[in-house]
Amino acid sequence: MTALLSEPLVLLFVIVVIGTLIGQWSFKGVGLGSSAVLFTAMVFGHYGYEISSMIQNLGLSLFIVAVGLQAGPRFFRMIKTSGVIFGMIGLAIVGIASITTFIVAGVMDLPPALAVGIMTGALTSTPGLAAALEATGDPVASVGYGIAYPFGVLAVVLFVQLFPKVLKVDLMKDLNRRASPIKRISTLKVMTIEVTQDDIHKRTLKELRLAEGTSAVISRVIRGDRTIISLSDTVILKGDRLVAVGNKTDLKKLCEDVGKEVPTNFANQDNIKLRKIKVESDQVLGKSIRELALRGTYGVTVTRIERVGFEFNQNPRWRLEQGDILTVVSSEGRLDEVERLFSRKNLEVTNIHLFSFSLILLLGILVGMIPIYLPGLGTITLGIAGGPLFVALVIGHYGKLGPIRARFFQPSNQVIGDIGLALFLAGAGTTAGAGIVGIIEQEGFQILLAGAIITIVPLMAGFLIAKKLFHLSMVHSLGALCGGMTSTPGLGALNSLVDSEDPAIAYAAAYPFALIFIALMSQLLVLFL
Repeated sequence: MTALLSEPLVLLFVIVVIGTLIGQWSFKGVGLGSSAVLFTAMVFGHYGYEISSMIQNLGLSLFIVAVGLQAGPRFFRMIKTSGVIFGMIGLAIVGIASITTFIVAGVMDLPPALAVGIMTGALTSTPGLAAALEATGDPVASVGYGIAYPFGVLAVVLFVQLFPKVLKVDLMKDLNRRASPIKRISTLKVMTIEVTQDDIHKRTLKELRLAEGTSAVISRVIRGDRTIISLSDTVILKGDRLVAVGNKTDLKKLCEDVGKEVPTNFANQDNIKLRKIKVESDQVLGKSIRELALRGTYGVTVTRIERVGFEFNQNPRWRLEQGDILTVVSSEGRLDEVERLFSRKNLEVTNIHLFSFSLILLLGILVGMIPIYLPGLGTITLGIAGGPLFVALVIGHYGKLGPIRARFFQPSNQVIGDIGLALFLAGAGTTAGAGIVGIIEQEGFQILLAGAIITIVPLMAGFLIAKKLFHLSMVHSLGALCGGMTSTPGLGALNSLVDSEDPAIAYAAAYPFALIFIALMSQLLVLFL
């Protein structure tokens, strides 16, 4: 058996198989989930087995890229509004951890390098440890990291799983009941415009190209007592009234080109309905409105799209994501048909574009290697977590950059993330488990106590800030907490509890702030301790 386990791939998958098997066990609904891989690996690490750091780094990069691609389309829109509160929570958690470390180190008379190492372990931040080692030049920082890291992981995982049960909170009900951290802001207006221009008379909307390239969308045409759904072949006559939706400036320009604004009156339009339809079907995910040809095929007009609380004008090039809400105008029967299209459930499919994914990983790793100079503090890097996350967020936001395609279906991201997380936890566990008993015997109980305090204080404070100060839902609070504690196992545990992308979005919003701030504070604490 020992000979078999000396083979790296055999060892890796023995740990993953045992860990995932244990992770499926639960007691009263509470289990370790994917984090069981970590603790299984720690046992193997204690007995001298080791997973290559390359496998650990690959797994971390895969998991982080999956998170970034999943959250990218929403992350930057969140940062522009009140979504920035997740970043503030991340900064607050690291700030509180730094203050706690300063106090604990003074009371327990811990060496600066050891104290900072404990903090980076409590926050499970490998980039923070690298910054501490660079600032101190003392390998004892790694000892502190190795001591505090297991407790930092376990504390967040258990907190995420147990705390909602202790408070008896149904996570999904709480998420749906509470107001989103993103305020629902709409700048779209409705305007009815009477056609007075002679050059528009008896021409189709396709020929006229009205409002092309702007936010304005003509949803219907009112002719006398009749209401007509606006399609590309709809003929416009002088005296028609066009009902348009868009930004105020674009509507004003459309009005100048067409005629004059008249009061909007939807009376006597029983045949035309407006309905909000949620995107759920795997068949339409990743496709654009243009590709679906909704106007030509189904005779309906999409006037706006709501995504994570934001309302946008309809853009034919936008690719649909699960949970998008479309405002659609047409007759009752046509709306029913389109609603069936968007709610239809098919077998899950994947659409991983290997070239794009590999290029995103490569760019992320290269970005993570770029030294960032900070006056008076030297240089830091984003590392193999921060670099891939940053690149994935940017490319995920745009969806497509040159030859890179980044809008994968949800099942694809899930597969990539699960594999990456298992590899990362297997590597991190064997590293943390090696020699940990000897270190504890040598350094004493106070290091364990210091690690526990530096973990628990920011953990509880961060949660209270999210809940009491920002009034977030439990899901958003826990997601931001995982990001602020840079806990990928915590996020994995939270993802297993809810069928929602919200945890990943909150995590991805808080994580970059926490990642950079930990590296900064690791170097600053060395100066002050």
